[in-house]
Amino acid sequence: MTRSLIVKPVPVPLPPSALVAVDRAIADLRRGGLIALTEDGVVTALVLAAEGATSEALKRLAEAAGAPPMVAMTGRRATVLGLASGQKTVLMAAESGLTSSHVLSLADPLDRRDPTPDLAPRPAPAWAEAAVALCKLARLLPAAVVAATDRPQPGLFTVGAEDLLAYQQNASRSLRRVAEARVPLEDAENARIVAFRPADGGIEHLAIVIGSPDRDAPVLTRLHSECFTGDLLGSLRCDCGDQLRGAIAQISQAGGGVLLYLAQEGRGIGLVNKLRAYELQDTGFDTLDANLQLGFDDDERVYLPAAEMLRLLGIRRVRLMTNNPAKVSGLAQHDIEVTERVPHIFPSNGHNEKYLRTKATRSGHLF
Repeated sequence: MTRSLIVKPVPVPLPPSALVAVDRAIADLRRGGLIALTEDGVVTALVLAAEGATSEALKRLAEAAGAPPMVAMTGRRATVLGLASGQKTVLMAAESGLTSSHVLSLADPLDRRDPTPDLAPRPAPAWAEAAVALCKLARLLPAAVVAATDRPQPGLFTVGAEDLLAYQQNASRSLRRVAEARVPLEDAENARIVAFRPADGGIEHLAIVIGSPDRDAPVLTRLHSECFTGDLLGSLRCDCGDQLRGAIAQISQAGGGVLLYLAQEGRGIGLVNKLRAYELQDTGFDTLDANLQLGFDDDERVYLPAAEMLRLLGIRRVRLMTNNPAKVSGLAQHDIEVTERVPHIFPSNGHNEKYLRTKATRSGHLF
């Protein structure tokens, strides 16, 4: 007897306070607010997104902290600027003081001004890494203006540095099914969409369940990261739209399976940063080097959300449609068995040839 997939919603538990705190900090940071970071419950630093570093904001930060602002950035961005190498997170101070133009020149590769010449690196404590992680979670440039402080901050929202660093794992493990409906698709009329939401009410991921997959056998599965430009607009810069529609058709033709539509735009850097990367690519950088210029890793995606979604659907073994070995190892790392890698290849066009070539030669994709 075969077992069909589990697609009914289950009650959602109350969100852990740490998840809610991070979600609130993300919202405040995106609005240009100051955030107080704590370690073991004690305020250790104040954080402002580099993108919000106006002169007034820098003054407010310095006055609240009682210390001069510094810039926390990824080691990758610091390497590009020739300021440091071999470190995950770098703190940069300016002996003459930071201005908003200094901050933007350090954080944004599209800002053509050179950084201030009197920059000096400082040891980066754990809270500096957490400040950069917060900017990444907020889908902003991965750089923050920070100032160490031990002053109480009664007027600012506080969040634990350790909670920021653990957020992606904690949010992924808190995913719950919250809705599902039958949605006939052009290439798969027998399809249902199942929505998953983390306990803090954050960004939802979706599963497209096609046909009636048998959980007793490896399920044909595709992990697809959302791509607004390719999936919706038909962009020719990538092959995402072809892969999405092709996977739906292929799964339907095979009799059933699952496509996970993951909220990880631009390999996890967000739509705005992806557009920044596109602008850098138009100046000659390839996909990976554009991410490096921005200060991101080659691929910022995590596959724990996909693994949790599969478990909630009752799937433990998959035949994975992918050209990317990292997806195979990513699922295996989270105890989903990949019994077979199913190639998923589409022809290039005059606009995405370099993109696909970079995937093959530098990211290890198998075409």
